[in-house]
Amino acid sequence: MMSAAGQQTAAAAPERQAWSGDRVRTSEVPPGVGSVDALRRRALAVADALSVLAALACALLVGGRADFGARLLWGLAAIPLMVVLFKVYGLYDRDMKRFTHATVDDLPWLFHATLVGVLAVWLYSKVGPMGKLDFVEVLVFGALTMGLATLARAATRAALGRIAGPEAALLVGEGRMAHVLAAKLEAHAEYGSTVVGVLADGLADGPPMHGLPVLGPLERLDQVVAEHRVGRVIVAPGGIADSELEALLHRCRDLLLKVSLLPKLSDVLGPAVEVDDVEGVAVLGINPPWLPRSSRALKRVMDLVLAVATLVLTLPLLALVAVAIKLDSPGPVLFYQERIGKGGRPFRLYKLRTMTVDAERRREGLLTRSSDPNWLLLDRDPRVTRVGRRLRRLSLDELPQLWNVLRGEMSLVGPRPLIAVEDRRVQSWARGRLDLTPGITGYWQVLGRTRIPFEEMVKLDYLYVMNWSLWTDLKLIIRTLPTLVSGRGAN
Repeated sequence: MMSAAGQQTAAAAPERQAWSGDRVRTSEVPPGVGSVDALRRRALAVADALSVLAALACALLVGGRADFGARLLWGLAAIPLMVVLFKVYGLYDRDMKRFTHATVDDLPWLFHATLVGVLAVWLYSKVGPMGKLDFVEVLVFGALTMGLATLARAATRAALGRIAGPEAALLVGEGRMAHVLAAKLEAHAEYGSTVVGVLADGLADGPPMHGLPVLGPLERLDQVVAEHRVGRVIVAPGGIADSELEALLHRCRDLLLKVSLLPKLSDVLGPAVEVDDVEGVAVLGINPPWLPRSSRALKRVMDLVLAVATLVLTLPLLALVAVAIKLDSPGPVLFYQERIGKGGRPFRLYKLRTMTVDAERRREGLLTRSSDPNWLLLDRDPRVTRVGRRLRRLSLDELPQLWNVLRGEMSLVGPRPLIAVEDRRVQSWARGRLDLTPGITGYWQVLGRTRIPFEEMVKLDYLYVMNWSLWTDLKLIIRTLPTLVSGRGAN
């Protein structure tokens, strides 16, 4: 016997067929849809053009020739050349595909495009009226193009984000992960999107679903997009048949809507999935369950180089902080604690002392006041000293862990090292987070630290291990710096 939901779906089938077959007229596209993306592309192109111009002018000034003006005039051909190259490398189009795309994600493509562009400009200078660029001019031009374009792109995105405000997104379909994603977008304004509601078959306007207003069935897509000026549709596979999904994607294309599709296995695959093509059949390829020796060696070399450099640069600061700790409260400068490392092996983790000497004895008594049952999390921990509170806000208490990095017990980037009682709460597949060496920083530290619950932290660590790449480590290190300055999520 057909269920009520099934009867409603069957009854709506002819209407959906007509809806999916109609081509959209220009007047049906809500005003402003796509305009922000077009403005972003043009603004980025202008920012790149100005960066190339400034870099070229500086390079020619360094050359110190008398015919600076004429050389600069002939060198203007470098601007359209570089902008076209950046377009070929997709540097103006990736923002539309991802929520999380930031300037730091441009760096590999920006570097490669700049390298090719500088080589092309050098060849042009050899045969054209500009006059051959010497080695120093080429070096300055390339370095400044890379640096200025990076800064200009970051400033352009930030300015557009403030001017345009968050993008309205619409959730279509059902599923737990879809609503988790919506909650994360709401909590993190830096992604520039907010979910206005849910469309799902069998639902009329009604009470909120997981905190989101229900806006009706799929047939109301056009109306909802127009009413809420939606720019992106997030499609969850739950409750949507393949034929309906195909019609939905076609309609989103007609309405000039960006589409983000949640795969059913998104909870465990992570962001490094590769799309394979076997004679037209799409296959998702995930990373192998091990890290090659070459990758481990590369990660270790980066750890050693950056840890040694950081220790040398911060030694004077460490000396001043040590004096401040001794003057503020009685006890040693350093604090150590047993943590669980790679493969479940315990190790001794070092930190600057930020608490009173009896902090560990008072821990059990404070657990009843914790806002998270899985670990001790207090709005204001009474054990933290005055100096310790400032050290924690800037994460300066973590500096001695560089010694753990040199010993090979920790990495600069990796899963968060847990104490034994917390580690015992991690079970099943999540134990895979211990396949890599724990790190000083990682997704947990960058995305909010104490604002992220224990279960989410474990999942982030697992996804980091399953999708490790050197670029991921470099990106997390870069993103750690503004997090430290802002003190976001510090305990």
